[in-house]
Amino acid sequence: MNRADTAEQGHLERPSDLVTITAWWRRLGADGFLVLPPPHRSRYTQSDGHADAAELGTGRTAPFSFAYWHWQSHQRAFDRAGALTGELLLHWGGDHAVVAAGLGAGPAGFRIENGGPEGAFRLDHVTHRDAAGLPDPGDPHGVRQFLDELDEPVDRRRLPFRYRPLSRVQADWLHDRLREEAEAPAPFVRALERREALTPAEAERLLGAWRTGHRGNPADWEAWPELLHALLRQEHHAAWERCDALGSAAAGVLAEVPSERGLARVREWVLAGEPETVAEWLALHQALREPDPVRAAAGLAAELAARGAPAAATRELAGALVNSVTAAWGRETDAHHETELLFHTLTAARCATDTRLPRELRVRTAELARDRVELLREAVLKPGGAVFAGVETAEVLAVVERFDEGAPASGPDLTAYEGALGDVWHRYRALTDADTRWLHEQVAAPGTALQGLGFCLELLLAHGQGTAADVDALLPRLGDLTKKYKTTYTEWRHPLVTLTCLALDLGHPAAARLLAWWNRARPVWKNDLRPLTRLGAPDEAGAAELWEFVASDAHDEGQLMTWVLVRARLDGEHPLRVADRLLGTPGLRDYVLHRVLLGVADPAQPLWHYSVDSRSRSWWQRAVEVAEHPDLSPAARAIGLETARRHCLIRYPDQLRPPPTEAEQAAARAWLDQHAAEV
Repeated sequence: MNRADTAEQGHLERPSDLVTITAWWRRLGADGFLVLPPPHRSRYTQSDGHADAAELGTGRTAPFSFAYWHWQSHQRAFDRAGALTGELLLHWGGDHAVVAAGLGAGPAGFRIENGGPEGAFRLDHVTHRDAAGLPDPGDPHGVRQFLDELDEPVDRRRLPFRYRPLSRVQADWLHDRLREEAEAPAPFVRALERREALTPAEAERLLGAWRTGHRGNPADWEAWPELLHALLRQEHHAAWERCDALGSAAAGVLAEVPSERGLARVREWVLAGEPETVAEWLALHQALREPDPVRAAAGLAAELAARGAPAAATRELAGALVNSVTAAWGRETDAHHETELLFHTLTAARCATDTRLPRELRVRTAELARDRVELLREAVLKPGGAVFAGVETAEVLAVVERFDEGAPASGPDLTAYEGALGDVWHRYRALTDADTRWLHEQVAAPGTALQGLGFCLELLLAHGQGTAADVDALLPRLGDLTKKYKTTYTEWRHPLVTLTCLALDLGHPAAARLLAWWNRARPVWKNDLRPLTRLGAPDEAGAAELWEFVASDAHDEGQLMTWVLVRARLDGEHPLRVADRLLGTPGLRDYVLHRVLLGVADPAQPLWHYSVDSRSRSWWQRAVEVAEHPDLSPAARAIGLETARRHCLIRYPDQLRPPPTEAEQAAARAWLDQHAAEV
């Protein structure tokens, strides 16, 4: 066997990076320091890691610290062969010094960077630099680490990011690599042009490769924003041809190199129905026409209204306006991130009552402040509280007072992702007249999609506010309503379920037509949801059908909750009593029954989520009510208390949506202390 064969065999027999790191990891751990096992997909986030640590530490009486990594970090760091191709983030909890000592220097051939008390530890390969601090071009890990250092912004709080300047030797090294890396030039293009250091000759050469290699989709090339930036900066004749090829994706780069031509192009995209480019339109308008952000936004809002632009464009403009004012203040004051977040709320509250802005824009800025204005009030009132440079505390309190008294209100963005709508569900536990009017309007609006209809119909029906007019408005849209719509992570049901229940409760003539659709053989996806319609005009036959499904061990998609609500209506009692009697029933899954118990605490707004959402205020409220309910069994109250103990308001308040005030956290902890003796 020759030397080359021996080297190749040694390479094949060498354990992968993942095997080496895992073996080292399993040897860690000492008194007061735990390491969680390597992750599977169930530990997907940091929240999951902390939950796993709490479970691992069950029964320990002494405080402990811990470290772990989660599946997202695992996927980013390792390739399929187990090679470490990027930093592995090691998260932790407890005492930072204990964790640092427990992790040590890392396994042989690797190093651990300490991210400090507010950051993660970072595990990566050991690499070497020359006297000038440059890596060997043949060492892919060393090159990656060096480029990662150059890619780290000086300040991540504001866009566009700023990067530290290059030394002459670093710039020369990058230019040399760019000449050599014909196949993968993107990292070097980014590092150079983020300092506006790409030369005209380099841009010209890269332009040819971009055109020929990505003719079908120019956005496929990962460094296109930097190359387009260079072409615009250098006033290259092909820059606008590239903008035409990219379309609205180029808006962000155009905003970084302001020009009248760029302003016109972005304006066209917005008015053609691409609201995601509104922020760039405002930025360019401020840079070239009207520097005052409020006057600039008012002008753009008027143009949007004149063109009949969709509501999404005004929402985007509201966010862009508040972000613009906040970013300008942040640049002037260099404020801490948390203070800047509070100033963002202050700005939104100011804009919400600024009569220079049209009402629709004030409505949208008010939405940005509504769930955070109490945080702002608390921050400026507490001793040593937040102080905004150039703004007196009395002025802040006056803004909050004006907001409380006169900020215009409307409903949430019904096109937002389901989690965002779930975050505001607690606002609608009681409906105002304005809420009810708005919900009816959205049901009647032909543009409201399935998600929005599910949200609005659920609230109207649960609160007893659904009307025949709501049914009539939706009958012409049955073609849309009969489409599959997954509602696994929400508090509302498929809108056709809710519409059918409403029609049955009202005795509407359309009820028979709706039931006929549910009784058809196809589509098959509706078969599991059909029993949920039994909540409309309930009867004993429907209750029996539901119970048969529940007892069949089939996957629960709301059938048990529906049975509890049906039984409560038929028997004229609170659904909590019905759910309580089911505790301990053989064949019922505890996690489903416990969720139902909590979900029906308020029959005027049941919670249909597939599991308890510990980041939701609605579930905290129901857990407290169940724990305190005098008519429930000790077992039921214990479920409420245990849910409260595990809620994010107690364990991870920063994850509560929307974020809690310190007073709210203190009240929750005091409530839990009062019930500490209850097990």
